[in-house]
Amino acid sequence: MKKKYLLLALALILPLTFAGAHPMQRYAQTADEAEARKRIADDFAEALLLAQEKSASTVDYDRAAKASINGMLRTLDPHSMYFDAKQWEEFQNDQRSRYYGIGSAIVQRNGKVYIWAPTEGTASYRAGIRYGDQIIAIDGASTEGLNQTQVRNKLIGPDGTQVAVKVERLGVGPLEFKLTRGAVPLPSLTNSFMLPGGIGYINLDRGFNTTTYDEVRRAIIDLRQQGMTSLVFDLRLNHGGLVDQAWRVSNLFLYNGQKILSMRGRPVTFPNRDYTATNTAPDDYPVVVLISRETASAAEIVAGALQDHDRARLVGENSFGKGLVQNPFPLKDGSALILTTGHYYTPSGRLIQRNYSGRSFYDYYLKRGDKEAVQRTEEKKTDTGRTVYGGGGIDPDVVEKVRITPKELEMQRAWFEPVFEFVHQLAAGQISGFPEYKVEKPADHHHRLQPAEYQVSDKLMAAFKTFMTERKDLKVDVSRIDREGDFLKRWIRYELVTAAYGTETAFQVQLETDNQVQKAIAEIPKARMMAEDARRTRASRNNE
Repeated sequence: MKKKYLLLALALILPLTFAGAHPMQRYAQTADEAEARKRIADDFAEALLLAQEKSASTVDYDRAAKASINGMLRTLDPHSMYFDAKQWEEFQNDQRSRYYGIGSAIVQRNGKVYIWAPTEGTASYRAGIRYGDQIIAIDGASTEGLNQTQVRNKLIGPDGTQVAVKVERLGVGPLEFKLTRGAVPLPSLTNSFMLPGGIGYINLDRGFNTTTYDEVRRAIIDLRQQGMTSLVFDLRLNHGGLVDQAWRVSNLFLYNGQKILSMRGRPVTFPNRDYTATNTAPDDYPVVVLISRETASAAEIVAGALQDHDRARLVGENSFGKGLVQNPFPLKDGSALILTTGHYYTPSGRLIQRNYSGRSFYDYYLKRGDKEAVQRTEEKKTDTGRTVYGGGGIDPDVVEKVRITPKELEMQRAWFEPVFEFVHQLAAGQISGFPEYKVEKPADHHHRLQPAEYQVSDKLMAAFKTFMTERKDLKVDVSRIDREGDFLKRWIRYELVTAAYGTETAFQVQLETDNQVQKAIAEIPKARMMAEDARRTRASRNNE
């Protein structure tokens, strides 16, 4: 649990005001400051040497130094961070929307590691590696006993280097591929497609990176060509990123002169600045924005700007509440500090940052005690006079919580591996009587899923039951299959669509039972009225 939320913390350290790094600056020190620095250095060195001499454990100097730096930063705020050289390099690659490797999502199932979804255009995709290929050796070394992370670390590497990957393919046998590692795109936007009724859907869940604006703009153009007349903009899992990208995305929907955000910091080190829209002809169709507890940072900039200008109707749950501006400061050894240099505010003047004083690191990230700790003292007004509040994240206009019951969570855990094993066999043509489900070519990532495709029939469910009865090693309670049939049909279809068309297309299967998306669709008429009210208000002010 702690590891999970530490990773969340790392994902939330932005927005950065600049994509590039800042040179370290040296400031003149007073005699008192110099003496304080010397005292701290002496105390730390003495404590470290004493621990090395007296402790039952051997001191790892690198870990101790890293922990001490992070401990110091933790006294400032929960988002300032220290990256060692490797972490900083990985972080920069993420901000550039890419990494270097063979280009495949991998999964661990039943103690083995499999290819799940090759990325289009990458080495693994071009070589013909497919869903369900078990990775059995890398560069001649067996992967027996390795977990998913260990296998991944062997597959990634410097651009242009080669790696030999041996896989076991059902019905074919072992295959070996010599692959050249290259840049693998990590787009911010994982999905865009049409929903019924002329509603476009964009899922922007991987942060605001250097390519985000271009991705969103292209997606909107494509959806408009398909007949989009309204949009559901999904920011539910977006942890934030680059401020300039949040400004540019907001600029797609707002009129020239409308404020998007303000930044306020210490005058000497971070001059105040405002970002305003420059678009003289923004898109004016109705927009509903989905937000969640994980929506943070730059994603909150977009949500807050569209809400303050009554440009979009927000549906979901209260957002994370991170309104800290941060900058990177590289160090000599290739590591870097990420330091908070200011705060950002929405157009109406709301500070979105939650209160973190007097709270533990994990209480803050888990939002434990927020009902008592968060005080929304900033009451502001939108363009049309609606009341909104600052100081505790972005509140949605319509609250719609995720409806995943404990029973559904238990079913996911119980069927996680058995369903994969069945679909793995089915897609490889190893389940007799179902040739139509066999996948014989690389995933078609551009396919537009139709409602009738890969539907799971009662006949296939009977085959699934027989398969589970025979596979005693999967330790499945077969009597549950009939009771949980609807759930299993959806999950089997999701895995089949993943095999045929990739995870991006398979995501559409998940949305079919997503109550927040259904609520967003239901709010489109109100979003249309809101957009019309905002246009009238703006026209009235322009005529004054």
